[in-house]
Amino acid sequence: MFELVLLVPEAAVEPVGDALDALDALSTSVEDADAMTQAEQALFGEPGMPPPKEGWQRSRVVALFVDEAAAREAAQLLQAQDFFTECLVQGIRVVADQDWVRLTQSQFEPVEITSTFWIVPTWHEPPAQAEQVIRLDPGLAFGTGTHPTTRMCLRWIARHAPVGPRVLDYGCGSGILAIGASKHGAREVMGVDIDPAAVEATRLNAEANHAPMVAGMPDLAHGEHDLVLANILATPLKVLAPLLCAHVRSGGHLVLAGILARQSDELKEAYAPWVALDVRDEEDGWVLMTARKA
Repeated sequence: MFELVLLVPEAAVEPVGDALDALDALSTSVEDADAMTQAEQALFGEPGMPPPKEGWQRSRVVALFVDEAAAREAAQLLQAQDFFTECLVQGIRVVADQDWVRLTQSQFEPVEITSTFWIVPTWHEPPAQAEQVIRLDPGLAFGTGTHPTTRMCLRWIARHAPVGPRVLDYGCGSGILAIGASKHGAREVMGVDIDPAAVEATRLNAEANHAPMVAGMPDLAHGEHDLVLANILATPLKVLAPLLCAHVRSGGHLVLAGILARQSDELKEAYAPWVALDVRDEEDGWVLMTARKA
């Protein structure tokens, strides 16, 4: 495969990206052309929100093509377009063959939740001190244990074991929280998600970890539970407040994540008619909020 490397001003990033898509680029990446220099610009987007800009003042756009001929043809066609006037073709380069499976695997090491509770990819041996292990490989659904919100939820589960007989994981993703609950005392576990791929991932991961549970779409959720987990994002969590609280039994726990620290007051207000949320953990700007239903 070959990469076409372009230098693109901010205003042209979107039309160039659209054109590369139409020219059958296998993938397109955009990065700050001034990265690691004094002219570097930091662009911060909010989770679930559109990016603040399409690109940097000077963006490096790298498009991947199946062969050199396709890359050269794309470069020629782009240079004939009006929107490409201030852009520059920096070159075409061959992509070296690599063992992409091994390269991907090398990025995922065992993740420590507590000193005795670990998430371990299948190509690694569990650490000697691990007493509880979730076997999980990266896949299509969110939740590998590397994100702070997932780690905080699993830490809470481990520290409050046994978590109670009935647990609901709302927005289960890979099923990692549901599996964690099963391994820490839950006998009846239900995981639901709006994404069919997530539901299937949860079923497969639960089977691989010998963690009995039921997984399905959100309409599967019913009844009250000793623990309700929801690691989503602040906006859907606010919308779901009455539904999630209705699934928590009297004396049961509600655990919410996917919340930025600055959003905690919004969540407290949204859930105030049903429960009193408090921040119980914080990591890298994210918070874990919990409540016990009266």
